[in-house]
Amino acid sequence: MSAKILIVDDEMAIRETLKSILEEEGYICAVAADGLDALEKIENNNFDVVISDIKMPNMDGMELMDRVSNISPETFFIIMTAYASVQTAIDALRKGAYDYLIKPVEFDDLLIRLKRLLNYKKLSLENKTLRKRISSPSGFTNLIGESLAMKNVYALIEQVAPTNTTVLITGKSGTGKELVAKAIHYHSKRKNEVFLPINCGAISESLIESELFGHKKGAFTGATEDKQGLFKVADGGTLFLDEIADLPLNLQVKLLRALEDRAFLPVGGTKPIETNVRLIAATNQNLFEKMKAGEFREDLYYRLNVVEIHLPSLNERSEDIPLLVNHFIEKYCNEMGKKILHVDKETMRILISHNWRGGVRELENVIERAVIFAKSDVIVPEDLTDNVKSEISEIGYPDDLKEAVRKFESMHIQKLLSHFDFEKEKTSKALAIGLSSLYRKMEEYGIPTRDEAKEE
Repeated sequence: MSAKILIVDDEMAIRETLKSILEEEGYICAVAADGLDALEKIENNNFDVVISDIKMPNMDGMELMDRVSNISPETFFIIMTAYASVQTAIDALRKGAYDYLIKPVEFDDLLIRLKRLLNYKKLSLENKTLRKRISSPSGFTNLIGESLAMKNVYALIEQVAPTNTTVLITGKSGTGKELVAKAIHYHSKRKNEVFLPINCGAISESLIESELFGHKKGAFTGATEDKQGLFKVADGGTLFLDEIADLPLNLQVKLLRALEDRAFLPVGGTKPIETNVRLIAATNQNLFEKMKAGEFREDLYYRLNVVEIHLPSLNERSEDIPLLVNHFIEKYCNEMGKKILHVDKETMRILISHNWRGGVRELENVIERAVIFAKSDVIVPEDLTDNVKSEISEIGYPDDLKEAVRKFESMHIQKLLSHFDFEKEKTSKALAIGLSSLYRKMEEYGIPTRDEAKEE
């Protein structure tokens, strides 16, 4: 992708000449007549490099560079000056300029310096990404998030991983239950053994017993040879049973016995087979309610639910969306051989405001598509799916990113309060914040209590 460059100079001849030369070299260029004009363009666009004169009316190059360092820290500066002195160059470099040029500009020199800068910028971004990955606070590969809700999940993983305890992972579809199961396995003493996932809802009732426990030759029509079950295949490692709520009642008894006795009978077998398996189960359903309805065995429920790790939905941790977006951009750019650095401010505002019914998986699909259709090194709203774009127009969020996040947070809290009939303890637990924090946010955003809402 071509680098985007902003040329700032109060002399039209200079800025237009530089623009023409750089565009001939394949760069994408824009021009500004002074610092104020440049600042407005930078606030609404993403530039790789700004080439700016020092002496200009309204706002000089030094002040512009200082202002831009706060709103777009990844934009690099080259300062131009006709007032050549060692002190001028030192001041510019000390205040953050990458390089400086003396007027009249030698074009070949400019092209060499610009190429060198862009190579440095590329390496700098790559190193920044690598450092961020290495110093990730969670230390769990592919688990992305620094919200309080996710930090609580990381803490539970760290505590339970070294043990052999059975774990129940709950959460909506798309929250990353299998990723958590893998994190537990790869931080346990079994990390060098097999991690075996199976979706209980994806296998027919007639086959799942044979899949889990194996069968003996002749046990049923089609059983032409002995088959080892997954409980034996995963011996010494971890067996992850996803969608455990879909396991038929008759097999729930056999699963409980296998967990209690560390042994099981294959279909058609008469001799128990011992196994040393750690079981991790997951569900997107309310297992407690299914147990009360008689659709899930009570004894198995309590045997599985020794430690429960509940994963928040993406809507409950919207502050993690920028991290996830950058992660998926990097992932799919590497796969597709594309160079996309980030999303623009409007796109990020849309992504943070969207109601992610499909969770992290839906966000990943949206970013994958955006990487495919992006026409430049920046993802813009036009690259998003229609349903994501249309929702923002219905809600009407402000342009300012912080204000958009505040509005989303206020609406999300009100939605959950209504869902839990204004029971604040349940609401604060769902939000993964303390009760006092919920009261503080309600006061901050002017969210009415149940009685106040009724009066309105």
